[in-house]
Amino acid sequence: MASAGLRKELECSICLDLYTDPVTLRCGHNFCWDCIDQHLNTQDESGVYSCPECREEFEEEPVLQRNITLCNVVENFLSTHKDHASIFCSYCVDSPAPAVKPYVHSEASQCDKHLTGHSKGPEHVLTDPSTNQEKRKCSAHKKILEYYCSEDAACICVSCSETGEHRGHQMEMLDEVSEKKKKLRNVLQKLKTQREETSETVQSLEEHRRKCQEKASVEAERVTALFVDIRRWLDDLEKEVLSDISRQEEQRSLSDLIQKLEIKKTKLSRKMRHIEKLCNLTDPLTVLQDSNIDDLCDPEEEHSDEDTEGYDGGDLGVEMISHTLHKLIHIIKDVNVAFYEKGPADILLDLNTAANNIVISGDLKTATWTDKNQNRPETAERFPDYQVISSRRFISGRHYWDVQISRSKVWSVGMCYPSIDRRGRQLFIGNNNKSWCLYGGHNNRYLVIHDSKVIQLPHQISSDKFRIFVDYEARKLSFYELCDPIRHLHTFSATFTEPLHAAVCVWEGFIKILGGSSSCEEPSS
Repeated sequence: MASAGLRKELECSICLDLYTDPVTLRCGHNFCWDCIDQHLNTQDESGVYSCPECREEFEEEPVLQRNITLCNVVENFLSTHKDHASIFCSYCVDSPAPAVKPYVHSEASQCDKHLTGHSKGPEHVLTDPSTNQEKRKCSAHKKILEYYCSEDAACICVSCSETGEHRGHQMEMLDEVSEKKKKLRNVLQKLKTQREETSETVQSLEEHRRKCQEKASVEAERVTALFVDIRRWLDDLEKEVLSDISRQEEQRSLSDLIQKLEIKKTKLSRKMRHIEKLCNLTDPLTVLQDSNIDDLCDPEEEHSDEDTEGYDGGDLGVEMISHTLHKLIHIIKDVNVAFYEKGPADILLDLNTAANNIVISGDLKTATWTDKNQNRPETAERFPDYQVISSRRFISGRHYWDVQISRSKVWSVGMCYPSIDRRGRQLFIGNNNKSWCLYGGHNNRYLVIHDSKVIQLPHQISSDKFRIFVDYEARKLSFYELCDPIRHLHTFSATFTEPLHAAVCVWEGFIKILGGSSSCEEPSS
């Protein structure tokens, strides 16, 4: 009885025989590898897979994991019951078939002991249980099963398809079904790959969205803080202006002035009545005897601006209004700096200003001297020789840009106003009051020049790379040698009145712009 109970536990619920190469699903139930594989294949079209034991569903076709422990238990059971050791030796296709395999005609697995009766009957057809379904034979006609009847869900031979109950049914060749399964498996694999790629893309987008949300949160906090500051600045400015108005009103003391003028008006009225009285007297002696006659005859005494001094008719003062506007401009400027910080100072050379003996590279970053005329059209912006300026201009903030000098006998780099002369002796940068430059010439001479004023640099220059740094508001323009460590060469102090453009001048060799940055700190040397 114990042996029977153990055998029951070792039977596959699909084929009702002892496990052959048992595998385990995720739900914990065990089946023969071929049994569960065939069962899952019937569910490929629906796309939903389920366990035949507990009906648990799986979104993907379950991966079959071999149950080594159960396999060992089955092997031990078979070695203990040797009289049934050949239990998997043969199938009889004329025996009663399990209900779970409707496509098998009268098929049962038998051991050598139970197979004796089947082998004696000529109508019984024996086949190896490991043989593929396509090579098994029909129990009725003893022919190879070649077709699949989709209406009866059964595998049949050619005779079944021509006569009997399957005649006229829709059928498919078993080898075509196998080929379709192979294609479906390939499609499934591609779909799995696409799903993995899609999943990775979704994860990447979610990570990008998370970063965007974090950035948006930071920006929202920055904007909120900025507008809090703006409101505070405006409140402070409002209080300051109102205070100025009150102070000016107190200084003017209009009430006191009105009272003072009223007293003067009364005094003038009294004097006018006295004069009228004297004018009406007929006796001239009486007029002459009046002690105040001389004072009454002097009109200038009564006319004075002292009483109204400091009174401008009620205006609050142009100076105060100008001060208020100046404060507002600073607030707006701070807002612009906070919201519109410039990106890297990408310096590009302006072809419209390039001299015809300079070749400009395709990326607009290199100026090379040439003895061949480039035949560019003559315009008011174009330099006649050696020079070119940048298309970008700087009207505020801190910026720097780096250059490399190569094989040039005479060169200069710096900054200039767009109104710099294009003709005459003062057209070269440094030779006028509209440009500043670092100059390199013969015999390793290095100068800084502005408005034709030359300063000889005492440094021994070894690098061919230099940095130009401008702080527009601080009114500074500096030059550095890009060595290790970076070395300061000279700083010009100037009040800039126009936009600034980068400028280069080259004779032989070339000058290349390496890049730059904006809103940066001044380099420390």
